[in-house]
Amino acid sequence: MNRPRFIRPARLLCATGLATVLAACSGDRGADSASQATAAAQQQSAALALVPLPASVVPGEGRFALSAGTPLLAEGEAARTVAGQFAALLGKGRGVEPALAADGTDAAGAIRFAIDPARTGAESYLLEVTPQGATVSAGDAAGLFYGAMTLLQLANVDDAGAVSLPAVRIEDAPRFSWRGFMLDSARHFWSVDQVKQVIDAMALHKLNTLHWHLTDDQGWRVEIKQYPKLAEVGGCRIPAGDGGIEPATGKPRPYCGYYTQEQVRDIVAYAAQRHITIVPEINQPGHATAAIAAYPELGTTGQPLAPSSEWGVFPNLFSADESTIRFLENVIGELIPLFPGTYFHVGGDEAVKDQWEASARVQERMREVGAKTEMEMQSHIVARLEKYLAAHGKRLIGWDEILEGPLPAEATVMSWRGIEGGLKAAREGHDVVMSPSGDLYLDYLQTKSPEEPPGRPASIPMEQVYNFEPVPAVLEEDKRQHILGLQANMWTEHTRTFDRLQHNVFPRLAAVAETGWTPRERKDYADFLRRLPAQLERYRSWGVDYAQTPFQVDAVAEDDRTAGTATVTLVNPLGYEVRYTTDGSEPTAASALYASPLEVTLPARLRATAFDADGKPLAAARDYAWDAAALLTRTDEQLATCPDAGRLLLRLEDDGPADGERAIFNTTIFYPCWQWNGADLGGVAAVKVRAGRIPYYFQLAHDEPARRFEPARSAHGELDIHAGGCGGERIASVPLPAKLGPDGFVELVAELPQDLTGRHDLCVRFTGDTRPQMWVLDRATLQLR
Repeated sequence: MNRPRFIRPARLLCATGLATVLAACSGDRGADSASQATAAAQQQSAALALVPLPASVVPGEGRFALSAGTPLLAEGEAARTVAGQFAALLGKGRGVEPALAADGTDAAGAIRFAIDPARTGAESYLLEVTPQGATVSAGDAAGLFYGAMTLLQLANVDDAGAVSLPAVRIEDAPRFSWRGFMLDSARHFWSVDQVKQVIDAMALHKLNTLHWHLTDDQGWRVEIKQYPKLAEVGGCRIPAGDGGIEPATGKPRPYCGYYTQEQVRDIVAYAAQRHITIVPEINQPGHATAAIAAYPELGTTGQPLAPSSEWGVFPNLFSADESTIRFLENVIGELIPLFPGTYFHVGGDEAVKDQWEASARVQERMREVGAKTEMEMQSHIVARLEKYLAAHGKRLIGWDEILEGPLPAEATVMSWRGIEGGLKAAREGHDVVMSPSGDLYLDYLQTKSPEEPPGRPASIPMEQVYNFEPVPAVLEEDKRQHILGLQANMWTEHTRTFDRLQHNVFPRLAAVAETGWTPRERKDYADFLRRLPAQLERYRSWGVDYAQTPFQVDAVAEDDRTAGTATVTLVNPLGYEVRYTTDGSEPTAASALYASPLEVTLPARLRATAFDADGKPLAAARDYAWDAAALLTRTDEQLATCPDAGRLLLRLEDDGPADGERAIFNTTIFYPCWQWNGADLGGVAAVKVRAGRIPYYFQLAHDEPARRFEPARSAHGELDIHAGGCGGERIASVPLPAKLGPDGFVELVAELPQDLTGRHDLCVRFTGDTRPQMWVLDRATLQLR
C-alpha cells in the first residue's frame, strides 16, 4: 500500500575521532611527528579497509597478483579444507577461483595455508603477503579460517578487472572468546537456506557463536520425537487479523514451520565447517505457550491454549511439577546429541509468576522442595536442569533473570536488561555474555528514516552499537576474566521477511564484530566509518542485502507560509558527506556540498546523495519535492509522540494483505496519540486525518495498567483534536465510523474554531478501548479556508 512520506529530521553524526595507529610506536615525539604518524595510519587503515580491524597490521610494498592459475598449497585435512573455502568465496566475490594443488607441490607465486603447532593462542593467525606470494599460518583450524577471511578481504579488483593482494604482515587474535549473534526462529520461521546465509555472513565477520532461539509463545521450531505435537501443534499459529485469513476462501491461514532433527544436524555441521558453534535455546518456565498448546498438562492452569499470534510478555508458565521437569530433561536429552557445543540455553526470562502464585498445586510443590518464593521455585528448576546438563557434559546458560534466585556456580549468565546483571554475575563468579537490549538488540531501528521496516522506533544507531564496551570500567580487575564476550540479538516479532532481517542486522553486525575481535585500544569509530564503504562492497559481492537507510540522505522542510519559502535540512545518519542538486540532475562528488540548512522558494525540488572519502556514492540519490500544499501534511513518522503517551512507541505493520507489502505506522500501544508541534493554524479551517485500524496483538503482563485510553463518548469513539498538547483544550471532535473504506482507511475532517491563530502544539488522538483493534494515524493535513 503506497502513501506519501514526510522525512523526519535526524541528528547529524559527525565522524570526528582519530584512527588508531596500526603499527606500535614508542618514545616521545613532537606534535608534527605524531600528526604524520596518525595520518599515515589513517591512510593505511583506509587502504586495507579490514573489518574487524586486526590486532597488528604492518603494510609492505607492492602487490601479489591473483588469478585462477594461482596455486593454493595446503597439507593436512584442516588446511586443505580452509584453502578450499577460501577459493570458493574468492570465486563468489571476485570471480577468480584458484585451484588447490596436490599434496607435496611447492610452486612459486602460491598462497600457502599451514597449521603450525608452534603458534599459540586459540583462533589466532599470522598472515604474510609479499609480491611473490602469501602465507596464512595458525595453531588451529579456526585461526587458519579467520586468516583466510582476512585474506579474502584483502583481495581487491582494479579498474582493469585484475585481482591482487597488498603486501602486508598481519598478526591477529580475537579479544573475546564469545562473539555471538542470536537468531529468533520462534516468532518468524527461517528456512534452512536462510539460516545458512546467516551463518555464512557470521563467518565472514569472524563471529563464532550462533544462539538459536527455537521456542517461544508463538512457535516451537524443533522436532522432538518423544513429543511430536510440539512441532505439529506448537509449530503453527494463526496470524492476527487479515494476515491469518486465506483471501480466496476466507478460511484460517496458519503460519507453520519447524526444523527436523536431520535439518538441525545439517545446519550444525554447516556452522561447524565455518567454526561457528550453535547454542540452542529451549525457553522455560515462561515463553511456553506453544509447548503448552501442544501438551496442556505441561501448563499451570490446565486450560487449553493455542500458539499465540500476539507479542509481548505472557502469563503462561510451565507447571513446577516433577513430570514437567522430566519433560524438559527429555527434550534437552534429545537435543544434546544434535548440538555438540559446550553450552545449552534454558531461557528463564520474563517468567511472570501470577499463575504460580494462584496455583495451589504449585504452592504445594514449593513446600515440597523447600522454595520460599516463586523465584526460588524457578531456581530449583534451573538447578535441576544444570545438574542434568552437567551430567551430559554441557554447561547451562540463561538470561539474567536466573540471578534472581540461588544459581549453581557453574551457570553462565547472558545479561540483557542492561549490564547490571552481568556485573552481578561476574562478581559472584559466574561467566557472562553481555547482550544489553539498549545497545545490541538489532530489532531496534537503526535510523530515524521513514524507510525503516517495522520494529522498535527507539533507535540504536551504528555509533551506539560500535561504542558498547562489554567489560565495564567499574568491574574489578580480578573479575574481568568472567566476561566471555558479547552478543547481538535479532528478535523477529516485527520481522516478517528475510530481506527485513538482513536490513536490521547489516551493517550493524560489522560494528558488533569489531568489538568482539579488535583490541579495545585499537577501536576507533571514525576509522571504522572510513573502512565501512569497502565492507559494503563486500556485502554486495557476497549477496548480503544490507540496509540502505544509514547511507541515504534524509530531508525535512519547514515552511514559512507567509513568505512562500521553506528551510530544508539534509542529513546522512552516519555523518558522511552530503552533496545535492536542485535541477533534477544526479548528484556527483563535484555537486554542491551541504553545510547548513537551505532556504528554498516553493515549489522546490532537490536530489541528494551521501559520498565516502573517495567521492563514491554510498547509496542511490533520493529525490524530494515540496510545494505549499505538500507541506500542510505530516505523516505519522513526522508527528511527535505525545509527551504523556507513555512508553513503547512501536513501528507496526498493517495486518493485510496476506501477502506482499503492507502499510506501516508509528504508534504507541499504551496511549493512541500523536502531536504536531508548532502547527501554524492561521487560516486553517480543519484538520483532515487519514486513519486505519490494526489488531491490538500485545500481551503486557504487569505493564497492563500502564495502557490508557480516553473513554468513548459515542458508539465507536471519537477523533479528538486538542490545542496546547494533549492536556490542552479540545478544539474539535469527529465521531469514528463503524467500518472503514475498501482500502482499509477512512478520512475524517475535524473543523476548527475560526478564531484560531498562531502556532500551537496540535494533539490528535482517538478515544475508546484499543482492544481488540486499535486506531492508527496514517497522515494529518491542515486544510486552509
